[in-house]
Order: sequence, then C-alpha cells, then structure tokens
Amino acid sequence: MKEILFALIRYTGLPFCFREILQRNRVTIVLFHDISPKNAEVMFGFLKRNYSVISLQEFLDNYYAGTWNFPKKPLIITFDDGHRGNYTLLPLIKKLNIPITMFLCAGIIATKRHFWFTFRYPDYSFRALQEMPNRTRLAVLHKAGFTPETEYDDVQSLSRQEIEEMAPYINFQSHTLFHPFLPKCTAEEAEREIAGSKSLLEQEFGLSVNAFSYPNGDYSQRDIGLCKKAGYRCAITLDAGSNTASTDPFCLKRLSVNDTDDINELAVKASGFWGIFRALLGFQNGFFKEAER
Repeated sequence: MKEILFALIRYTGLPFCFREILQRNRVTIVLFHDISPKNAEVMFGFLKRNYSVISLQEFLDNYYAGTWNFPKKPLIITFDDGHRGNYTLLPLIKKLNIPITMFLCAGIIATKRHFWFTFRYPDYSFRALQEMPNRTRLAVLHKAGFTPETEYDDVQSLSRQEIEEMAPYINFQSHTLFHPFLPKCTAEEAEREIAGSKSLLEQEFGLSVNAFSYPNGDYSQRDIGLCKKAGYRCAITLDAGSNTASTDPFCLKRLSVNDTDDINELAVKASGFWGIFRALLGFQNGFFKEAER
C-alpha cells in the first residue's frame, strides 16, 4: 500500500514541480542512517541525476561568506549515528566521488557499546521514552538491562580503523555522545553531550568538527546556545523543508528519506512534497508516521 501511494504521488508530477521550481535555488539536505550498498547505489544515482550534490562544507563556506554561489538544485547527503554498515558504502562513495557527511555518536563509535534505540524495551514506546527526563529514561533502560557504557559481544558502530580509512572521503561531524533527547537533558547533561562529543572527535580521532546534528531532530533554544558556545558553525534539525540564505545556520532544515529502497519514496521525500502532504492531510499515525532518530 505504501509503495502504491508513493508511486501515485510521484506520477502526479507534483514532486517534479517541487524539485524543479521550489528547490531550484534552495539547498536541500537529506538524511539516511544505515542503507545497504545495493540500495545506496540506486538512491545516490537518482540524487546525482536529479540534483547537484554539494558538500556541507561548500554550503557553510558560501553561507558565511554571504554568497549563494551554488549550482541549480543543490543537495547535501547526510547520515546520522555512525552505524557499522556505513563502512560498506566506502567503495561506492569512492566510485561515485560523491560528498557525504556522517554525524557520529562519539561515545559509541570505536567501542562495543550499543545505540540505546536498538535495545528492546517492551514496557515503553519510543515516544514515551522521548517524553521522559533524560535521567528517568536512563533509569528505565537500566532496569530493563541496558546502560550506555555496557560493552556487548557484537559491534553496532564504526571502528577507529574504519573511521580512519573513511576520513579522506567522508566528512565526519558530531551527533552527541550517546544520542539522548537533548531538550529532556539538564543543562549540564546537554553541554556534556554537545561540547563533549566535539572535543572527543577532535582530540581522539583527529577530526575537524564544525557541524552538529540534533538527535531525533529534537532541540531547544538552550541547545542552540550550547552549540554556538561549543564552537560549531551549524546544527541540523529534522524540520521539513529546504534552506535559503536567511535560514538560521543552527536550525538547518533536513528531509529524512527513511533508508528507503523504493525510488518513488525517495523522489517524493527528497522533493519536500511528503512533509507538506502529511501536514495538509493530518496524517499522524500508522505508516504515515515515522520515528526519527
């Protein structure tokens, strides 16, 4: 049903109009998490054919220089978290010579720690955990058998060696230490997650870090201030839409394409039409509602 819906929407021509008219002089940012190399080749190919893929650094340089010197339909490809499977994309990224930015959970990479959202917590929904104060959420997870510092037998994130091998081809940036819901953190917790992740990536991995991605797309004015204080040049949300010269660099808009293997879904979501479609029709549940992370 979902595939049929995206096919029908795509062939109305509306996503094409959005892409060719509304996105023509705006910078679009799309989000993946852990897509397979097979699917990535198809999806990256579509994006390269229909957009001008630019780097996040090129966008920032133009933004802060007060210029808007981009090719038509500029688009930035990003990944969040630092999943182990991202390493398998390296040959394709080299082959396509395509700029990619990956936002890393600095406290999880290069360890056997797990992402908390992959842990099964049957007594609470993801949304219920999102509404809890950070310390309460951690206590609930601890009671269920999970802690952020636990080392497991299997690896979920990129290793140090993989990051070092990928670094010449991929722009690594910050996604906190342990992927909390920042607005539910105390000021001290939020600062540790925001500033601490930047410091760890720079000091332990030798990376140049100037961009931040809010976990789950959740942020507050306090968190924006902490990003500025930590020395970031921008921060990226999951607010739907594309970006102009007047967009706040610490509230950059981004479109989640949900690691899809459906080219019609990608076309609809990358155009920005999906967010407007959902808002207009008031879809909030079922397969129309997707949990972001």
